[in-house]
Amino acid sequence: MYPLGDSGIVLHFSDVFDAPTQQAIRACCACLDQLNVPGLLEYVPAYTTLTIYYNPWLISQEGRCDPYERMTEIMEQMLAQAQTPAAESAPTVVEIPVCYGGQFGPDLEEVARNAGLSAADVIRLHGHGEYVVAMVGFAPGFPYLAGLNEQLAAPRKAQPRPRVPAGSVGIAGRQTGIYSISSPGGWQLIGRTPRRIFRPEHTIPSLLRAGDQVRFVSVSAAEFEQQNEHES
Repeated sequence: MYPLGDSGIVLHFSDVFDAPTQQAIRACCACLDQLNVPGLLEYVPAYTTLTIYYNPWLISQEGRCDPYERMTEIMEQMLAQAQTPAAESAPTVVEIPVCYGGQFGPDLEEVARNAGLSAADVIRLHGHGEYVVAMVGFAPGFPYLAGLNEQLAAPRKAQPRPRVPAGSVGIAGRQTGIYSISSPGGWQLIGRTPRRIFRPEHTIPSLLRAGDQVRFVSVSAAEFEQQNEHES
C-alpha cells in the first residue's frame, strides 16, 4: 500500500497482470461495494492495482486520527475479508456483437498485413478470443481487454484519427478495446459494435466493469443496423 496524495491509497497486487491478480482485485472490489464507511468515495481497479479515493476529514473521524493510517486499517480489514471464499464471485459474461471490416473496420486489412494473415483469419482469431476487462479508462466506460491473440498484436497508428466513432473495436499493442464515446484515437480499427458501451442515463453508466468477461460475436452490416436501431 502507498498513498496517492492526501486523499487516495493504492493497493499494488503484482508486477504482472495474470488471473490470480485479476481475481484478487475483483474480490476486493466486491468487498468495497459492501463497505459502509463514511468518507470512502470511489475505487478504480487497473491491471495490477486498485486505487481508493476518500475524504480525509470523514475518514479521520473529523480529525480524531490520521486519515492515511485509518485508511490502511480499513484496507487491511478489507483485504482479509477478500481472501475468504464468500468474497469470490463468478465474473459477468457480456456478449458484444461486432461488424468487422468495411466502413466499420477501416484498419482490418492493415492489421491482417501486419500479422501475415487474411482478413478472415483476423476476424476468426479476434472473435474466438476469451477476454477480460482489465480496466476502464482513457474515456468514460472505455474497456481495456486482456486476452488478445498475440498474432493480432499491432502498433498504434502513426497519425491518430481526430474522431473515432463510438462502438469502434480496435487493437493497440497486445490489447483490444472498444471506444465508448466518439473521441480522437490511434488504435487500429477492425470493427464496430452497435451496443452502447457508455450510457450516462443509467445508474451504472459503463456497460463493462473491470473483471467482466467479454465475448465478441460477428454480425453482418444488416444485423448491425438492426441492433443499432434497437440500442438507439
